[in-house]
Amino acid sequence: MTRKIKILLAEDELSLGKIISESLEAKGYEIIYCTDGEDAYKKFKTSNPDILVLDVMMPKKDGFTLAKGIRKENTTVPILFLTAKSQTQDVVKGFHSGGNDYLKKPFSMEELIVRIESLIERNKQQITTIKNKINIGIFTFNPKNQLLFTSNIEYKLTNRESELLYHLYLKKNEILERRFILNKLWGNDDFFNARSMDVFISKLRKKLKIDSQIQIINVRGYGYKLVC
Repeated sequence: MTRKIKILLAEDELSLGKIISESLEAKGYEIIYCTDGEDAYKKFKTSNPDILVLDVMMPKKDGFTLAKGIRKENTTVPILFLTAKSQTQDVVKGFHSGGNDYLKKPFSMEELIVRIESLIERNKQQITTIKNKINIGIFTFNPKNQLLFTSNIEYKLTNRESELLYHLYLKKNEILERRFILNKLWGNDDFFNARSMDVFISKLRKKLKIDSQIQIINVRGYGYKLVC
């Protein structure tokens, strides 16, 4: 059975939120609906959506601020802003906040759906390209085949090692939040899973240590940072 694509929708106008939710559900999407920015951020952390559709003007936390916070944890999930603002500076601010597209209200549901489908497809293509070959220092990393190699050394990674290194790479030179990656790969952030992750981090460090320019730094209380 094919997994439904998850859309996190944050829209404080209830009537519009209902119309969007019902239209997208009719197209086969799974909708996670929120009416304010703080709730949207909490649900983003626990639901791992495939795409976010964010109203800009929301209570508690506006869409631009929400997007900035999300981009600190996830650099690849597509973000589409919905807004009544149309000034050039607002559009620029939206993209600088981490948005991928910008749709002005009022809009047709057909246009919204086309834009969502386009962003999802573009993201899939980008992820496929990244997963085929990644350069990390002197290493080449192939997440799809779970291989980490140089010209004369090859490591066959476990599934968990490969997933962890992939997410470290996506946030290279930035902090990969401990809680986020535990929930993403282990399902929850309890003590035992945290210790398990520490073991996998140690395994990756041992494999990468032949390149002195690569480090996995433990940022105490926050997470890990792949420096390369």
